[in-house]
Amino acid sequence: MTRLGCVAVATVGLVLFPHVLAADDAAQATLLANLRTRIKHVFVIYQENRSFDSYFGTFPGADNLATDEARTHGFRQFDPIGNQWIRPFRITDPDVADADHSRPGLITKANGGKMDLYVTAEEGRMLRLGATLDDAQRVGILTMAHEDCDMVPFLWKYAHTFALYDHIFQGMYGPSTPGNIDLIAAQTGQTQWARHPSQAVAASDTGQGVPVVDDLYPAFGPYHGGEPKTKQVDLTFANLFLSMSGSSATSAVIDNDDIKDDIAALAGSGKAPLPWAWYQEGFKDDGSGTYPAYVTHHNVAQYFGYVRQNAALWNNVHDLNDVLPAIKNGSLPERSVVFIKGGYRDPFGWQPANPDPAIRKIFAGDDDHPGYSDSQVSEAMVATMVNAIARSKYWSDAAIIIVWDDSEGFYDHVPPPIFEDCPDDHPCGDGARVPLILISPYSRSGAIVSDPGDHASFAKFVSALFELPALASLPDEKPYLPRGPRDTNPAITDLVGGFDPARLAGTASPIPASAAQIPDTTVGSFPPNMTCKSLGIVPAQVPGEMATPPAGWQPRTSRQY
Repeated sequence: MTRLGCVAVATVGLVLFPHVLAADDAAQATLLANLRTRIKHVFVIYQENRSFDSYFGTFPGADNLATDEARTHGFRQFDPIGNQWIRPFRITDPDVADADHSRPGLITKANGGKMDLYVTAEEGRMLRLGATLDDAQRVGILTMAHEDCDMVPFLWKYAHTFALYDHIFQGMYGPSTPGNIDLIAAQTGQTQWARHPSQAVAASDTGQGVPVVDDLYPAFGPYHGGEPKTKQVDLTFANLFLSMSGSSATSAVIDNDDIKDDIAALAGSGKAPLPWAWYQEGFKDDGSGTYPAYVTHHNVAQYFGYVRQNAALWNNVHDLNDVLPAIKNGSLPERSVVFIKGGYRDPFGWQPANPDPAIRKIFAGDDDHPGYSDSQVSEAMVATMVNAIARSKYWSDAAIIIVWDDSEGFYDHVPPPIFEDCPDDHPCGDGARVPLILISPYSRSGAIVSDPGDHASFAKFVSALFELPALASLPDEKPYLPRGPRDTNPAITDLVGGFDPARLAGTASPIPASAAQIPDTTVGSFPPNMTCKSLGIVPAQVPGEMATPPAGWQPRTSRQY
């Protein structure tokens, strides 16, 4: 693994190639200026728990499983229960078990960058949970499986037509909650840890504390299934919701002790607020008081007291069902950042293709999380949102970002970069690679973007696009660096590399809305009537991969653990 520095590359470039650096700076400034003219609306569809290799391990041209690098980073892993060697293999079942994606589990599987303990670690974890040998082996083997355009064709179509980023990583070794926090804060609480050492998460990385590394429920409700016994500490550091408030940041009047200087700086900037909205499935309860479709630990707004307790900020949180009318009716503000999250039950009446009633009951979700979401139902939710945007007035000035919050503990061969350490003396991040797709009329066409980044790249992109101050530059965060936001780290991309400079400049035609649309009849078909062949995509051939699933393979366990 490589530890990413903050200034070394820029310094060398400045000394050795000043004319090149100046030209690059001028080109970047022009690109950003054009981007700000073109893009007014950012939609992020935030999905769950897939590594890059699990979905795009055979995507042509990407850093995929066919590379030499893959051969030396866990391509062949031992299955102790089956006494056999497992290599990557293709699957076509959209309903798979949930693997270990805890912080300790992910760190163990990565094995210091060797990326070679996925099967062994998973089987050991399952046995400790009391699983049968068969079930433990099933989940261990599952970590080496990958899918292609015959199973998730919509995602492959978007990646093939627009821009696929193949070096975006989890910002934190951990499960879903840290990824959600990182997306809007470029950290999970390193500033708060530095400011309040007594709030540090335990060295075992369990329980309350900062930086956030697990899936404890937030300090504030509403909650799925009732009030939890243990909650996360109130998060008090700056995030995009605050910085997007601009001159209206003073509306955060409750629970603002740790951001008072940030508020003053933002209010004093005189910058108009940038409207945002978080749409999440199940936010409106079904009347039971238990919010059955709602995944509480995915709603990042509830972790920050100054967001949850101040109506001016909290009123930006809505139910998923409200986003389609807002798009179709054209009722969004002139500029906006819109977050879209699924949940435990899809609201569209879709069901997995598998007719087994038990499967349809268990896999009713649509946020792509293994264990409760069907992959094809989940990509149909994504396609429904993309179709709505493409058919609306917002297409002409939109950037749609599809990204996943963690890798699910599924194998990926690329060793993550290393940033600062966490209280357990392991790297806080980065974690394993996750996919990211950019859809826009100004995107590069069929591009593989290899600029390195992580979840903090989204915060960096929003700040660059809308000329907001970087979170790391705010006065209550900056004194604690490098513990804090990573959105000023030059080693992390701002995602701008996925846009076509010619399209932004107006010298090349934008991609038409039709290129982003998938027929409604196809979106609502399970399995979808779209395949690699119909898309004209030939997945990469992976030398040495298993031609068929190994002995003991089953996509699901015999019972829940």
